[in-house]
Amino acid sequence: MKLVVSAALLLLAPLPALAQSGPVTPTPKLPPANPLPYEDAEAAAVLAPINAMFAGLAAHDGAAILAQTRPEGGATVAVEKPDGSRAIRHLSWAEFAAGIKPGPEKLEERISTPAIEVDGDIAMVWAPFVFLIDGKAHHCGTNHFDLIRENGSWKVLNVTWSQRTTGCTAQ
Repeated sequence: MKLVVSAALLLLAPLPALAQSGPVTPTPKLPPANPLPYEDAEAAAVLAPINAMFAGLAAHDGAAILAQTRPEGGATVAVEKPDGSRAIRHLSWAEFAAGIKPGPEKLEERISTPAIEVDGDIAMVWAPFVFLIDGKAHHCGTNHFDLIRENGSWKVLNVTWSQRTTGCTAQ
């Protein structure tokens, strides 16, 4: 079964890998993740546009997804293919939303144990996810959302995620 979102991603050429000079210095780990539903009001507000995006995806409604985003942002995926090869692709929000087409498939994205950080009007959410089609795990990975608060409302600026098809179970 073809996933319309995956089809849109396949149309774009991979971005060149970013070179790094020198050794990598590990950074401190994120604080412990938080169980859902999240009880902190500010963190729950950060999750609201993400949950609305997932609802738009489930409804096959690209416009509903766009309503939760900042237009200058976008979506980037780092795919690990079953053969071990890797690809990185980036879509503007308009390109991402254009790939969401009506269809009979039941689409659902589930996140678990999100780590949520807020500093003033910026926030990030880091969470493992599984993407289901008709109730079966299609792919999984980790989502990283960057959000901006403007006029009291949170908007998703960017989402970056890893994606693989091995080791995925419905959460």
